[in-house]
This record gives sequence, structure tokens and C-alpha cells, in this order.
Amino acid sequence: MVNHINKLKIFNDPIYGFITIPNELIYDLIQHPYFQRLRRISQMGLSYLVYPGANHTRFHHALGCMHLMQKAIETLRFKEVSISTEEENALLIAILLHDIGHGPFSHAMEKSIVEDVNHEAISLLFMNQLNEIFHGQLSLAIQVFKGDYHRKFMLQLISSQLDMDRMDYLKRDSFYTGVAEGNVNSERLIQMMNVVDDVLVIEEKGIYSVEKFLLSRRLMYWQAYLHKTSLVAELILTKVLKRAKELTLKGEKLPCSAPLQFFMENKITLEQFDSGILEKFAQLDDFDIISALKAWQFHGDFILASLSKMIINRDLLKIKMSAEKIPVEEIQVLKEEFAAVNPITVGEADYFIFRGKIKNQAYSKEAEPIRILKKDKTIEDVVEASDQLNLKSLSKLVTKYYSCFPKQLI
Repeated sequence: MVNHINKLKIFNDPIYGFITIPNELIYDLIQHPYFQRLRRISQMGLSYLVYPGANHTRFHHALGCMHLMQKAIETLRFKEVSISTEEENALLIAILLHDIGHGPFSHAMEKSIVEDVNHEAISLLFMNQLNEIFHGQLSLAIQVFKGDYHRKFMLQLISSQLDMDRMDYLKRDSFYTGVAEGNVNSERLIQMMNVVDDVLVIEEKGIYSVEKFLLSRRLMYWQAYLHKTSLVAELILTKVLKRAKELTLKGEKLPCSAPLQFFMENKITLEQFDSGILEKFAQLDDFDIISALKAWQFHGDFILASLSKMIINRDLLKIKMSAEKIPVEEIQVLKEEFAAVNPITVGEADYFIFRGKIKNQAYSKEAEPIRILKKDKTIEDVVEASDQLNLKSLSKLVTKYYSCFPKQLI
């Protein structure tokens, strides 16, 4: 008996309404375990400790990006930009899989367990692996994703300062956190897109939507992505994983899942990331980390147990922000004070007391610019084309300094 599955399904998305799966290949990619894993990876890491609604996943986000890409292709074709069926498919696949290499809680993982391999590199490894499984049907998508394809605007739709990825995550994260400032008008931005000499441009009448988009991005960074509580939670998670790895390398067997155990016992470089290791990485998701934290909060090691408890019970370190650099002496005094009353050395107090900095830049003049197509057919960088003074300030890099320490030291 032949099993005929209808693969042209629709998803109901709270933001865009119905999202359609355009063809069977994309359905099969979504169904693949590598992609289904994204249902278990939260889009905003530990931000739900600040915004209880921010429980949406990277699965949501990838589908949203694909939907926006469908809209962009439709708009560009309407404006007589030729995009073949193969190119359309490549764009949809590349944007669908752009985040497939994210590990659990994304950035904490990159800094502690899989230290020297970033998620973009892992995304590419997954794409190559899927390309083998699907007999080369992803070859063009990979070429576009790497920026090796001759039509430059295609990469800009996937990765630039005004791409489908940013348009979806700003709108989606704004919706799920309730931070209204992040809500961008992605439909209008897409309607205003065009291609001139194989480069993506925004028609001049869309300039206010671009300004609003850049302002939203800046506000979302301060209010959501770099919110001090989300920041300190992620820093604590990085420290927990670092401590767990340290104890594991000393020969201690910590209770955790087999894939997590593997990455704690081994230092993996990009060269070593073969298909076997990729398979182990594909087994990792947020649940491995959360269940490990639940077990580690009762461990005999004071550092591991204390830090794990902080995340599980949302009783975090105190974080102080400052416009000035925090003096190293100030940190040293706090470490000595904390070590004196707890079973740790001053060196180990680094796990609880530390400083750092965060940067926010809504628009970079160094990166590929957002180009505005003027009525007289000339093309200008949005910062020059805009009559808003605030756009110049949005391209300034803002740095803030922070220090973290246990609340009992206040």
C-alpha cells in the first residue's frame, strides 16, 4: 500500500496568520529530526525569566522567516525581477535553515561547551549533511547562504542589515515579550523592496519604515535582548557550564544526558566536527540543560550547586550597569569578602563576581549599507538619505559596563 501524505500543509502563525509550505522538499526538510529539534530550542534563551511570554522557539522563527521570504519573492517578481523556480527554492531553503546550527540557549553554549565553533558554522555543517541526504537538492541554497552565488541581492535577503531574519525576529520577539517598541512593519518594508544592478534597495517612500525598523531594533536590544536580568541569567548559565566542564575534566561524573556528557568531556574544533559529532550535537536541546541544572542544584560542589539553583529558582546575581568601566579593585574587594564567608577560594569567587561590557549598534556604517532608491534613480545609504537626525546616532556604537555579584554583598 502506497502511503500518500499531503505535504502541502499550512501552519497557523499568531503573527502572520496562515503560512503555507510551498513544496514537498521543504515539507521533508521541516519534517527532518534536525529541523524538528528547533522546537526544543528557545528563540530568546533565558529571556522568559524576564518576559514570561517569551517561550517561543527557533522553529517558530524559521517558519516565519520562510513566510516573509515567500512575500519578498512575490513582490520582487511583481516588479519584474527575474527569480527562477530553482532560485526561489534556494532562497526558501537557505532562510529556513539559517538558524539550524543553534545549540541550547544559543549563546551560552557557544561560550562554554562548544567553545570555538559558532552556530553559523554548525548551520552550514547541517546543510551539507542534509544536502547528502536529499541527493544534492540543497546545493544552490548552500551556495546562496555562503554568498558564493553571483546574484548578490539573494544573500542580502538572507543576511544583511535589513533581512528576513531580522524582520521576523523583531516582530516575533516583540509579540511574545509584549515589548511593543519592537513591532516593525515587515509587510510595508517588503512591499518597498526592489533590485537594481543585482543589489537590494528600498524605494524612497519606504524610508520611514526603515527608520522605524532601525529604531525598533535598538530599543529591542536594550529592552529585551540586553535586558540586564536576561543578561545576568545567560552569564550565570555560561558559568555553570564552564564549572561543569571543569569538574568533568577533573574526572568527576556529573548527572546529565549522554550528548551533553560528550561535549563536556571533549574539546571539539571545527575540523573535528564530522558527521558523527554533528549527530551528537543534533541530540542536544534546551531540555538537556534544564534537566542537568535540576540535578546539579543538589551536587556536592558549592559553585555548581549554587549557580544551578540561581537559574532554576530565578534567584540571580545582582547586576549593576554603569556608563564607566568598573575598577578591577572594586571587584577584587568583593571577591575577598565573598570567599571569606563561603567554602571557596578567592580565585573561585570569579564564578560569582565578575565584570564585563555590552555593546549596541542599531546600524553599522562598516557593514553592507541599507540602500535607498531615490525618485531620480540615484541610490544612497539610508543614513545620508534620511532627514532624521536620530539615524546618525543609531549608527554610533553604545557601550555599557556591568558588574555582577551575589545579593548578600549589597
